[in-house]
Amino acid sequence: MNYKKVDLKTYYRRGVYRHFSKDCKCSISMTHTIDVTALDAFSRRTETKFYINFLYILTKVLNAREDYRMAYLWESDEVIVYDRIHPTQYIFHEDTETCTPVYTTYHPAYNIFYEGCAADIEKAKQSRQYGLDMEHHPNWFDASYVSWLSYDALHVELPDGYLYFMPIVNWGRYRKENGRLVMPVSVRLNHAAADGYLLAKVYLLLAQEIAVLTSL
Repeated sequence: MNYKKVDLKTYYRRGVYRHFSKDCKCSISMTHTIDVTALDAFSRRTETKFYINFLYILTKVLNAREDYRMAYLWESDEVIVYDRIHPTQYIFHEDTETCTPVYTTYHPAYNIFYEGCAADIEKAKQSRQYGLDMEHHPNWFDASYVSWLSYDALHVELPDGYLYFMPIVNWGRYRKENGRLVMPVSVRLNHAAADGYLLAKVYLLLAQEIAVLTSL
């Protein structure tokens, strides 16, 4: 785990950071439906898991900009940028109706990520322990699939003033609209580290990276 410190005196969003870390501590979130028609077709054609394919694309997107890899170290009152962040996914057990967190390591190479993620999932299926360990996984972000429905909105609330910068992402089942497959994706970011542009940019990058992967 490597990171660099952010010089808040020269940080390009220092005014926004100061306001939303001092005066108005809050998060910013959005739910938007993305077109996954091509990703579904790619998954079927290659006989790969749609879920893992989307998780790879999501993690690649969130590693594309330093803005999404920021963190606040309360012990030293410092803002840092991790060199890489990884997804904490969740496996649901039908028999116990509980989840097991799965710490998957991101690798920019699709095949390496896919194989590692698939192995992590199979291992987690054998466990019934919650096993959340944020202390030893500070640069992991929450990535949770709400598999039971295709929703219209979802909000993740954190305590007021809590400077937690890691993204929190949820997505639901895709559905057919006007001949296309669309899927709701909810993204929560801390407003001190992100504004409306950076939040919207996640969705624009998702569409871009879906096109890249499905062209292979």
